[in-house]
Parts: sequence; C-alpha cells; structure tokens
Amino acid sequence: MSEVCVASFAALEEALPVRVTPEGFKKSLVLVRLGEKVYVLDDMCTHAEASLSEGECYEEDLEIECPLHGATFDLSTGEATCLPATAAVQAYKVFLREDEVCIEIPGE
Repeated sequence: MSEVCVASFAALEEALPVRVTPEGFKKSLVLVRLGEKVYVLDDMCTHAEASLSEGECYEEDLEIECPLHGATFDLSTGEATCLPATAAVQAYKVFLREDEVCIEIPGE
C-alpha cells in the first residue's frame, strides 16, 4: 500500500471544498472537512470536465455538487447521486497523521 499526505487538517475550513494536486500525483483531488472527518475524492466530475472543488458541499447529505450541471456525488463513496452524472468519482481512504491529512493510493 502506498500513501500520500495531501494537506494540513488545521488549514481546512468546515464544509469548504479545497482542490489539491499532491506532488507526483497525476490528478487533482477535492478535500472536504466536516467536523473531525475529511473526505477526499477525485476533483473532476465524471459527467463533464468541471472541478468539484468549485461546487457546493451539502453537509446534511454528505454530498458535493458539480458547479457546471448540478450532478452530486456522495463524499463517502464517490457514487453519483444525481443526474446528469451516472459514473462515480474515485473516493480515497483518509487518515490523519498528527495534523496531516493522508490518503491511501489504491493499487500501489
């Protein structure tokens, strides 16, 4: 298993999506902090090329909305929960190492 730290927990604002591109990573990620938990997904909507980090987070539904056409994705699983998107985005297993938000890289 490979892992990478992507942000400082203290730097993340509650329910405010943040785009990061970790060094050596081929794609951008969106991070969302809700309470003491951080969710990490691929940043690119699967319906159209739009950054999820520019969308709105719905804390009560654990979803993030694409700013382009309004598709929503489950923050826990990455599953598309509203049309026009039908394909999931990659969700990452997240853990904290002191103040650092780290993710597991699948398949490595």
